[in-house]
Amino acid sequence: MTPFAIAILLIVALFVLIFLRMPIALAMGLVGAIGYVNLSSTAGLLAYLGTAWVDKFMSYDFAVVPLFILMGHLATNSGISASIFSAARAWIGHLRGGLAMAAVAGCAMFGSISGSSLATASTMTRVAMPEMRKHGFSGALSSGALAAGGTLGILIPPSVVLIIYALITEQNIVKLFLAATVPGILAVIGFMIAISVYVRLFPEEGPVSEKSTFGERMRSLRDIWHVVIIFVVVLGGIYGGFFTPAQGAAVGVVLTLVLGVLKGGLTAGAILESLIATAGSTAMIFAIVFGADLFNVALALSRMPIEVATYFGASDIPPMAILLAMVVFYLVMGCLMDSLSMILLTVPVFFPTIMALDFGLVPEQQAMWFAIISLVVVEMGLITPPVGMNLFVISAMARDIPMTQIFRGTVPFIAAEFTRIAILIGFPALSYWLVDLVAN
Repeated sequence: MTPFAIAILLIVALFVLIFLRMPIALAMGLVGAIGYVNLSSTAGLLAYLGTAWVDKFMSYDFAVVPLFILMGHLATNSGISASIFSAARAWIGHLRGGLAMAAVAGCAMFGSISGSSLATASTMTRVAMPEMRKHGFSGALSSGALAAGGTLGILIPPSVVLIIYALITEQNIVKLFLAATVPGILAVIGFMIAISVYVRLFPEEGPVSEKSTFGERMRSLRDIWHVVIIFVVVLGGIYGGFFTPAQGAAVGVVLTLVLGVLKGGLTAGAILESLIATAGSTAMIFAIVFGADLFNVALALSRMPIEVATYFGASDIPPMAILLAMVVFYLVMGCLMDSLSMILLTVPVFFPTIMALDFGLVPEQQAMWFAIISLVVVEMGLITPPVGMNLFVISAMARDIPMTQIFRGTVPFIAAEFTRIAILIGFPALSYWLVDLVAN
């Protein structure tokens, strides 16, 4: 059997194990180990395992992952989510559907210091869902807005998934953070437009709330000063070149800890809870990363990624057709797998294929463009049935809302996401314009 055929069998076996509900990290690691033995030797596998854990996870670059996760958990347990939502509500809550828009804005602000979609969705649901329900918002619109808003954590910097993407494709993390900024803003605008259209079609599902006074608006800004400080210092410092992403993450942890304690939201128990949750999240992510690494090493031994990239690079198939096929694949798999697993599973094959095609862009621009498209499409998987993780987070926290209503509530936001994907594919410069602007 040829190495290419072995690689195809490995991929099929992996999907079978995933559909049988085997944990993704174990499935990738097991299939990868079997593939390694068949393509090399048992001794080679043991030698690789003897050094791979240390080589990968002692890397300085990987330090940024647990640090940003810890910053997110500290932010979640400090209670600043309530202040963020209150500020957004004070400024736009009086519009029709305004509380849903405030929830999206709150998710965007919280996601800028959390970096996790699930943490953003669960934290903002705890704060915003009771307010929306109290003011007469339907279960569909309330849950849809929060589920969609939660996805912003995967794209708006600092994003843990974006960091992992940068590490496995050897791209500059700072540049990817910058590249994600404009698409992230487009997402917020698109979600708010979706809410605006929805409440005009179904006005009874998103009633108008009372308008805040000018004084209340000013006081609401005073209550989120700590969020602004964290965002400006951490991301401003990284973008400005004052410190590396890992150093910026460490600064963010210290700032979030100090400001959370000063604000009174971070108790000793909350800090301990944050540390335990960070350890659990980091262990889960690193297990998936290592399983994916073992699987991808087996694919590399088969030379499948190189052969696929060479074939499509020399074929007469239009590059845009290949990109659209990848987008469709992501959309389908997003209904079945979590975002990180999808990125780790597909990027080692898709990335070299895309880089071998001619889209009329310089390599760095093309790499950033594909990164953003990948993350936006993967982001949709968090709100698409049947395995949209954000949907289950919302359902677990709002048990009075039937799952059918939650699914229905995501429809306008999925439509907004399709529009954003089309815009990003049609106008690649949106994904690297800010990077080029800063560089110049």
